[in-house]
Amino acid sequence: MDFIVAGFIKAFELLVSGDSSTWTAVWATLKVSTCSMLLSIGAGLPCGFLIGYFDFTGKKQLRTLLDTMLALPTVFIGLAVYAFISHQGPLGGLGLLFTLTGIAIGQTILAFPIVAAITASTIEGIDTDLKLTLVSLGAGKRNIIATCLWEVRFGILAAAVTAYGRVLTEVGISMMVGGNIKYHTRTVTTAIALETNKGLFANGIALGIVLISIAFIVNLSLSFLRKQ
Repeated sequence: MDFIVAGFIKAFELLVSGDSSTWTAVWATLKVSTCSMLLSIGAGLPCGFLIGYFDFTGKKQLRTLLDTMLALPTVFIGLAVYAFISHQGPLGGLGLLFTLTGIAIGQTILAFPIVAAITASTIEGIDTDLKLTLVSLGAGKRNIIATCLWEVRFGILAAAVTAYGRVLTEVGISMMVGGNIKYHTRTVTTAIALETNKGLFANGIALGIVLISIAFIVNLSLSFLRKQ
C-alpha cells in the first residue's frame, strides 16, 4: 500500500514540476485526438444523418456494416493503417508512418463508425409527427433538416463525446502506427503502458490522472451543454 501512496505523491510532483516527458505525451494526445475527432465528425455526421433520415436500397446492409465496424479491434485498425502507410504500402511515399498524422488517420477510422452509428440511431428516433407538422406548415427541406438536427443535438453531442473517449484511451493504433517515440509520437496511453512496465509507477499514475481529468472535463462540458 505504501508504494501506491508514494506513487501518487511522486505523480503530483511530476505534474506540478512540468516534467517534459509527461506533458509532451499529454499534448501529443490532445493534438491527435482533437484532429481525429474533427475528421470523424465531419465524415460521420453527414453519413449517419443520411442513413437515419432517408430510406434507400441497401440501407439495412449498410447499417449492419456500420454496426459491425463498431467492434473493430484497435490493433486490427492499426495493422491495416500500418500496411497502407509503411514504406512497402501504397501510401508509403507520404511519410506518414511513425507520425502523429498517421495516428490521427487510424483514430479517425476508429471514431467514424461510432459517430455515424449513434447519429443514425438518434435520427431514426425523431418523432414522425415532427416532420409532418413541419411539412404542413410549409417548411422547406433545408428547414426540416435543420429543425430535425436541432431536436437531436444532444444525441449528436453524445456521439461525439463517446467517440472522443474511445480515441482518447486507445492503445493499439498509437503503438503500431506511431511507434511510441518519446517526445514525438508517444501518447498518454502508450506512455502509461511503457512506464508501468519499466517499474516507473509514479509516471504511470501521473499520466493516468491527466487522462481521467481530460475525460472528466469532456463529460462535464457535455452536461453543461445539455442545460443550455
